Amino acid sequence: MADELEDIGEEQLTADEEALLKDFPELGELGEARRKFLGQAASLGLGAFAVHLLAQEQILAEVPTDANAVFAPVAEENAVAVSMKINGAAKSLSVDSRMTLLDALREKLALTGSKKGCDHGQCGACTVIVDGRRVLSCLTLTAQCEGKDVTTIEGLAKGDTLDPMQAAFIKHDGFQCGYCTPGQICSAVALMTEAKNGELSYATSDVRQKTRSLTLSDDEIRERMSGNLCRCGAYPNIVAAIKEVHTGKAQAQNWQFVNKEDKDDATV
Repeated sequence: MADELEDIGEEQLTADEEALLKDFPELGELGEARRKFLGQAASLGLGAFAVHLLAQEQILAEVPTDANAVFAPVAEENAVAVSMKINGAAKSLSVDSRMTLLDALREKLALTGSKKGCDHGQCGACTVIVDGRRVLSCLTLTAQCEGKDVTTIEGLAKGDTLDPMQAAFIKHDGFQCGYCTPGQICSAVALMTEAKNGELSYATSDVRQKTRSLTLSDDEIRERMSGNLCRCGAYPNIVAAIKEVHTGKAQAQNWQFVNKEDKDDATV
């Protein structure tokens, strides 16, 4: 291969080229030197490429063929054993003591309904219910849930029968992209329990009232759901869905349609 490369450029010269070289012999020396340089450079390049290929072959030869050896699980650091109920089923996990409940649900149990949004406890997309109370699973350590009852969006429906809150969200179109919806629904379900227990909020009109069950206004619902963000802006529909479940009374669906005249004007 190197000999062939050195022969590059040694084509037969034309009569005019031979005459020119007779008058200016130094051109022949320059041309020969140039061809020699190109041949040496190409040889060096091929040599380096061959060395690279040999190195790759050696690396591949050292890779174990046993798939179990290649993909062997890495031992957990600071591992702790946690036993809890997940959607009614007893689960025992061995997790890193620093692993959040959200990561345990998604990575250990494949319950991916709870979403990782901001991962800082600001968007509410990761909301789940622990012992009847809503929590931000991205800020809750799995180790804190020892012996507790955790309900995620996957555990609300009973077989093919949706939870009333899920059905209301569908009826009132309380979602668009759906990313935050699992957290919204879990938060709304826990909100119902808070209202039944008479728990007050910042928007409660009379904090001195002592009642077991609260009837929530639209402002109350908005305040209590303020920790769950909807990037699509479906807030009015979310409030309507929650209010329908809370009061047990059907809420009007305030759909807004574009009439033909407005549509024609918009396309002009």
